[in-house]
Amino acid sequence: MSLDFVEKAGELISIKNIEGVLALIDHEGYPTASAITLSKNKGIKWLTFCTNTKGNKTQRVSNCNKASVCFYSVYPLFNITLVGKIMIITDLDAKRDMWYEECKYHWNNYQSENFCVLKFTTIRYNIMIDAEVVDGVI
Repeated sequence: MSLDFVEKAGELISIKNIEGVLALIDHEGYPTASAITLSKNKGIKWLTFCTNTKGNKTQRVSNCNKASVCFYSVYPLFNITLVGKIMIITDLDAKRDMWYEECKYHWNNYQSENFCVLKFTTIRYNIMIDAEVVDGVI
C-alpha cells in the first residue's frame, strides 16, 4: 500500500506549477516557511525549486541543509509532507534544465546571475490522500 501512495503522491505533485510550502531553519534556529512553486521532480524522491541567489531562502539553506516541503489540496484531498536535505545549485546546465516558462517573470533567463536552483532530496514522508495516511522512509 505505501508504494502505491508514494507513486500517487509523486503524480499529484507533478501537476504543472503546483505550489507548496518550503520550511527551512533560519539563522537563529527557528523554522521559517515560504510559499514556493515546484520546478521539477522525480516522484517524491527529489524536487527542485527556482529562486534568487541573494534571497533569504538561499541564505537559510547555506546555514542549514535540513528542510521540509508540504503540498496540499482540498480537491483532490491530499497533504504530502516531505522531510529531507536541500542544496543550492548554480551550475548553468542544471539551471537550464530546471527553468520553466513562469521563471521569466523573475529573471531574464536561466543564465541570470541571481537565478539558482534549490534541490530537495527526500529522506522521509507523511502522505495523506483521501483521508488515508502513510508514513515512510525513502
